[in-house]
Amino acid sequence: MERRLMEHLSCWLGGRPATSGLDIIGTPKRTSPGWDGKIHPALGVASPEGGVLSVPAEHAATVAEQYAKDGKDLTALGPRIPGLVGFPERGWFTAVYRWTTHPPPFPDAGVWVPADSPETPEWLRPFGGDVLIATDPATGEHLAGVGIKRHDAHGHELAVVTAPQARGRGLARRLVAQAARRVLDEGAIPIYMHDPANLASAAVAEAAGFSDLGWLAFGATEAR
Repeated sequence: MERRLMEHLSCWLGGRPATSGLDIIGTPKRTSPGWDGKIHPALGVASPEGGVLSVPAEHAATVAEQYAKDGKDLTALGPRIPGLVGFPERGWFTAVYRWTTHPPPFPDAGVWVPADSPETPEWLRPFGGDVLIATDPATGEHLAGVGIKRHDAHGHELAVVTAPQARGRGLARRLVAQAARRVLDEGAIPIYMHDPANLASAAVAEAAGFSDLGWLAFGATEAR
């Protein structure tokens, strides 16, 4: 497996996916702020062979016991974890988890600007660092952009949004591939996650070199 991916998962989750079954581990990382400054009290990633779910250290034994009682059914366990870790207002998410080491050499579609630049759209500002923006050369209108969730030094997750009037042009895939190349150049692994039902996002990911290998990410969402 790609070394940088394993380094990222070890840092982000506190451990790597098991070779079979699901390892439930306790880590102080689940009580420390994430890329967005918020606490993410339960996070996991699973391959078709096995996975890892990280929770606060003081709750690991309780969560593992409940998982065993539920017949090792993650879908049954998920909704119970937020209450166990003290965040009943949180929901449970499941996402297709993708990464790439060989994004296609599409022509660049955007320019990198600081997230706090006056020209940066409001939705991209929370990402910090540099963000990727595509604009209409004639009007200057924002067409699409990519922000980077810098989870740790080894794994950076890409988030892309395209304006309705700019969809269907292949713009998102070019931006995602461009951002992925930069992440790789910086020594990290580019990650892409999306809801399993979001077929448009899945198509962008596939076109930008992020194959679906049957991996999933799951956990407690941010506070609403």
